[in-house]
Amino acid sequence: MLDQTFLLYGANGYTGELIARYATAFGLQPILAGRNKPALEKLGAALNLPVRVFALEDKPAMQKALQEVAVVVNAAGPYDFTAKQLVEACITEGRHYLDLNGDAIIYDMIRTYDKAARDSGVMLLPGAGYDVVPTDCLALWLKQQMPDARSLKIAFAILNSALSRGTAINTVLKLGLPGLSRIDGRLVEEPVGKKGMYVQFPGVKKKLFTMSLPWGDLSTAYVSTGIPNIETYININKAAWFFLKGQGAYNWLLKTQFVRGIANAIVKRQSPGPDQVMRDKTNALIWAQVSNAKGDVLTANMVVPEAYTLTALAALLITKKVLKKDFKSGYQTPATAYGAELIMEIEGVKRELVA
Repeated sequence: MLDQTFLLYGANGYTGELIARYATAFGLQPILAGRNKPALEKLGAALNLPVRVFALEDKPAMQKALQEVAVVVNAAGPYDFTAKQLVEACITEGRHYLDLNGDAIIYDMIRTYDKAARDSGVMLLPGAGYDVVPTDCLALWLKQQMPDARSLKIAFAILNSALSRGTAINTVLKLGLPGLSRIDGRLVEEPVGKKGMYVQFPGVKKKLFTMSLPWGDLSTAYVSTGIPNIETYININKAAWFFLKGQGAYNWLLKTQFVRGIANAIVKRQSPGPDQVMRDKTNALIWAQVSNAKGDVLTANMVVPEAYTLTALAALLITKKVLKKDFKSGYQTPATAYGAELIMEIEGVKRELVA
C-alpha cells in the first residue's frame, strides 16, 4: 500500500475533495487530513478513506501523520499560512512535498529550501495543478524551440467556469497588494493590470482582452527556462481593467480589515466551486509567446481540461510518479522534474504552434 497511499492535507476543501474523488482512477488511496474533523469524517465515510485530524501548529500530530506516507499533497490554501510548516516538516521527516500554489512569492520562499531538501533526499514541487503544470510545460516547450529566447509572455482564459471559494478567499487576501513581473531576472513590483493586450486564444472567434496579473510562472518559468523577462496575463472585461488602472487611489482601502472582512463574508456565502456539469462543459485556454534579442517570435496555444479538473488530474499524475520513485531531489518545477511533455500525459490536452 505504500506505493498507493499519500497524505492529502486540506482534503475537505473544494479542490482537495476533487483530488480525493479522482484518486481511485489513478490507483491511489489518499489519507484525508486537515483540521475540520466533522467535514473530514463525512468525506472519509463517503469515500471509505482513512482520516487524520490535526492542525499544522500541532507538530507532534503532524509528524505522526507524515510518518505513515512518502508523499504529502498540500491542498490547504492560502499557502501563505500552510506551505512553510508542511515543507519544513516534510524535510525533517524525509517526505516529498507537492502543493497547488499559484503565488510567485510562495514559490520563491519554498525554493530557499532546495539544499535542505536535496540533503534529505526529498522533492519539493509546488504548483502541481493548473497552477502551474500546463503553463510551465508550455514555457519549456517554447524555450526548447527557441533556445536564445529572452522574453516570455503567458496569458490564460477560463471561460464559462467559476472560482472555488478557497481561490476567492486567497484573492481577497491579496486585495490592494502590488502586482509583479520579472525583468532581467528580478521580480519587480508593479500595479496589477499595468499592461493590457488582446490575445487570440484557441477556439475563440475573436481576440480577448487580457491584463497583466502576478502568476506563479513569474517564478517557475524562470527556473524552468532561464528566460529573464516574463509577463503573465489573464482575460478580463476591458471596462474592469480601466477601473483597476485607478487602483492606486484606493489600494489603502482594499488592504483594510474592514473591506477584506466584507469581501470574505460575501465569498463564504457563495457555492464551494463549479459543479461537475460546469467543469465538464468547458476548457481552460492558454497562449504563450517567446521572443529573442533579434526580434524573432514564436507563439503557441494550449487547450486543457477545466482548471479544477486539470488540477486534480495533474496532482494525482505527479503523485503517482513520485510514489513509483520517479522524482528529483530538491526544489523542482513540474517541467524541471518531468519535462515539457508532462502535460501531454493528461487526456484532452492539445498543444500547437501558431503560424
